[in-house]
Amino acid sequence: VQLQASGGGLVQAGASLRLSCAASGSILSSYVLGWFRQAPGKQREFVAGVTWRNNRKFYADSVKDRFAIFRDAAKNTVSLEMNMLKVEDTGAYYCAASPGPYYSGTHVGPAEYHYWGQGTQVTVSS
Repeated sequence: VQLQASGGGLVQAGASLRLSCAASGSILSSYVLGWFRQAPGKQREFVAGVTWRNNRKFYADSVKDRFAIFRDAAKNTVSLEMNMLKVEDTGAYYCAASPGPYYSGTHVGPAEYHYWGQGTQVTVSS
């Protein structure tokens, strides 16, 4: 599985931005697709995830009222809609894929994902 992320940019606080991740290869129904981010000097952290089979979505507490994850099984893409952006949302955003299966409470750590795309930078200015 190969992942290609796009859509980052420089925006002001309060703005919206949409990231996209195109997946090539075999995305089986058990797969979990996720977004992570990493700020300079910090560890990579989970942002949002979605199960490929039944479109179950899960979020980090810090973004769950502002971000939304979408998957398009027909196009093999997963998107992250980010609203009301804050300065602390700044970082490199990565899409990732795991063969699964998903159980409640899982797939919120980088080690659970086997495939990674390159990062796309999101910078939010005050």
